[in-house]
Amino acid sequence: MIDEHAIGERYRALAGELDERRRRLWAAAEARACGYGGTAAVARATGISVGTIRRGLADLDSPVRFSASRVRRAGGGRKPLAETDPTLLADLKALVDDDARGDPESPLRWTAKSVRTLAGALRERGHRVSHETVAKQLRRLGYSLQGNRKTKEGASHPDRDAQFHHINTRVSAALEAGEPVISVATKKKELVGDFKTAGREWRPKGSPVPVRVHDFKDEGLGKVNPYGVFDIGGNAGWVRVGIDADTAEFAVEAIRSWWEHLGGQRYPTATTLTITADCGGSNGNRLRLWKTELQRLADETNLAISRLLKKSPA
Repeated sequence: MIDEHAIGERYRALAGELDERRRRLWAAAEARACGYGGTAAVARATGISVGTIRRGLADLDSPVRFSASRVRRAGGGRKPLAETDPTLLADLKALVDDDARGDPESPLRWTAKSVRTLAGALRERGHRVSHETVAKQLRRLGYSLQGNRKTKEGASHPDRDAQFHHINTRVSAALEAGEPVISVATKKKELVGDFKTAGREWRPKGSPVPVRVHDFKDEGLGKVNPYGVFDIGGNAGWVRVGIDADTAEFAVEAIRSWWEHLGGQRYPTATTLTITADCGGSNGNRLRLWKTELQRLADETNLAISRLLKKSPA
């Protein structure tokens, strides 16, 4: 009488320590020790299939012995998908290639290229793959998840390098003469109120500053337009905050307030004011109001104002 309960107990005690090959050999050894009907008894007691036990019996009788590090004989196991499905990698590469962007025939034209989406597109082409397989094959092809990077500046004006050399020469000469040089720019418009902003600060653990859930403009507080003035020689900044539109009049008023509060005191003997700025926005080179307001400021302060504009690429 074969004690199937004892066989099951021994198997459950060892199951966690056995790999595929050792499990097969152990079951075959138990079946052989039980004699007639042992194969069926071991199968019932352990749940191991009869076919697996018979392969184990054949392994016991075989003169060929595996190395300790192998579980299957050389060439055993399921073949890689790249071998059984020769067009899989080519189709996957075509889906993730940059050339597919904007292609109206691409199945991914309205979707993100997640591994699940790619797996679905491959299945539509007749491939039997899961999203885990897609991720594995992408790594095999040398792909990885990456964000985009700002490197393209577009076309460059042929005189762009000479332009910056000219600006550098003029600024250096003004600084050597002890004259004020400022760089001006409009900063990002900001909502006024208790809204979430990027960055962190030291706070007692578990007590972050509460802010609003939605970033809808507070009609009572509105938005502000910060206009920055950087004193290159003094290495100091000044920000003028306005609640109206970002106009050339506002830009010059910011420069005027800097001169009244800081610049005039820092450079009491100044005869010139050199301003570097981009060519867009409220200080754009085509704005007549910008030029008119600067002339008015020059008349008020008796300063000869020079504008050195950094022209955008053509």
